Amino acid sequence: MSFTVPALPSLLVASVMDRLTRGIFDDPFAGIHQLSWFDWAILVPYFAILALLSIYGLHRFETIRTYFKHRKNAVAGPATYFERLPAVTIQLPLYNERYVLERLIDETVKIEYPRELLQIQVLDDSTDDTHSFADALCQKYRSMGYPIEYRHRTNREGFKAGALQDGLKTATGEFVAVFDADFIPPTDFLTRTIHHFVNPRVGVVQTRWSYLNRDFNFLTEVEGLLLDGHFILEHGARSRAGYFFNFNGTAGILRREMIDDAGGWQHDTLTEDSDLSYRAQLKGWKFVYLPGLHCPSELPVEIHGFQVQQFRWAKGLTQCAKKLLPDLLRSKIPFRVKAEAVMHLTPNISYPLMMVISALMLPVMIVRFYMGVWQMMLLDLPLIVASFCSLWAFYLIAQRELNPRTWKRSILMLPMLMAVGVGLTLINTRAVLEALLGVKSGFVRTPKYAIEGTQSAKMSVKKYKRKSGWLPYFELACGTYFLYMCWYAIGTFNYPTLPFLLLFVGGYYWAGFGTLYQEYQDRLRYNRQHRLEFETAR
Repeated sequence: MSFTVPALPSLLVASVMDRLTRGIFDDPFAGIHQLSWFDWAILVPYFAILALLSIYGLHRFETIRTYFKHRKNAVAGPATYFERLPAVTIQLPLYNERYVLERLIDETVKIEYPRELLQIQVLDDSTDDTHSFADALCQKYRSMGYPIEYRHRTNREGFKAGALQDGLKTATGEFVAVFDADFIPPTDFLTRTIHHFVNPRVGVVQTRWSYLNRDFNFLTEVEGLLLDGHFILEHGARSRAGYFFNFNGTAGILRREMIDDAGGWQHDTLTEDSDLSYRAQLKGWKFVYLPGLHCPSELPVEIHGFQVQQFRWAKGLTQCAKKLLPDLLRSKIPFRVKAEAVMHLTPNISYPLMMVISALMLPVMIVRFYMGVWQMMLLDLPLIVASFCSLWAFYLIAQRELNPRTWKRSILMLPMLMAVGVGLTLINTRAVLEALLGVKSGFVRTPKYAIEGTQSAKMSVKKYKRKSGWLPYFELACGTYFLYMCWYAIGTFNYPTLPFLLLFVGGYYWAGFGTLYQEYQDRLRYNRQHRLEFETAR
């Protein structure tokens, strides 16, 4: 029998497809091994959780689609302008901010706005020498004719939310701008934001954050990527599509009437900004986002400081979900707005789910040893695309939108970004569980050191650093667990899982060893300075 040449390609394709089909659907261990009830008890929850996590991954794709679909709705400038400018109060909430206080006030008084219509409130809850220094600075500028007011509380009731609400007692502005201590307000901030409030239903104008110390170290560069994804794609998509989005607690301006109508600043969550945002939007107030106006700020430069910040945000947003979702779901807002709000308020549930996945991964690998490679890929590939590929696409597109000429460099940062996400798993799992169980905790501030660029000399000996406690040792234990899984995967020829397992090893070891190393360096610097002071005193 002979074959014509044109038939060969068809036969080859048929042969390959036949082998592929048999590889996918044939059971290589048929008659040798059969899954028991125990195996199913592990596999079912494992894949159920992966499927749930993939929903949040698919939502990233939907956010990207929404961003581009509604691109024409982006806000550039105000539609109309005030004939007479309204009065504005600028609130500067502080708590032990000795290193950034002077820069903050120096830059705030430079804001361009008629002095007779402006009030600057320094809301200080400090318990260290920041109090006396801030008071002296305010007196200095007040003597120069600047409309600056200093308010100091000794009880710190309600933390930042309490300070903001307390400041409203003497606020004279129809609108209230808020800047955290590590921000540098642009001089044209008010002139570029205030006119959007000509529309009487606009309650908030939020601007984009930029970063003074993005190039300080590896961590700050990854933090910049994470926040750019939020401010470019998430805020961009939600604001353009008419979905709810949140005031970020700083670098924004709010209508005083909206604050009062929504029930004021409340401190039963750790993210008072998101709480107020949702309460206000449920009452019909509109929010405006201005990505073209950016406010420089400072990123945490220490691993544990970054983790503490993320803990506060994860716990606070989960508290908001627990508090607000019942009212939101009962409201008469459109279904698509409700659905987006649910996805916005609940993403941190992925952290405890990831812990469960981590615990199940080794027994799942043992059980799935009896499955063929193609069967595993048939199950895993869609979940990998939804969970991991959506992450890569999300942050790369955000960088391309923000930095069209240099965005490709971000490709090299993606594995590091994912490893940093792994390093947040333990502390954010605790945050979510505390929120769900109603465990109360104080508002823990993120230390700021007035670091700009790569000025490592600023990190010599600084106050306000918190001890990490048990966390890095637990992270090292988790990293070792995943290292053992790598060894098992190699021993069972399960090579496709190695890249993902190594991400977990790297993430946990980076967080654990990095935190311990930074604390060790802090002790060395402290001891050197202590010896120097002792010798000088002699």
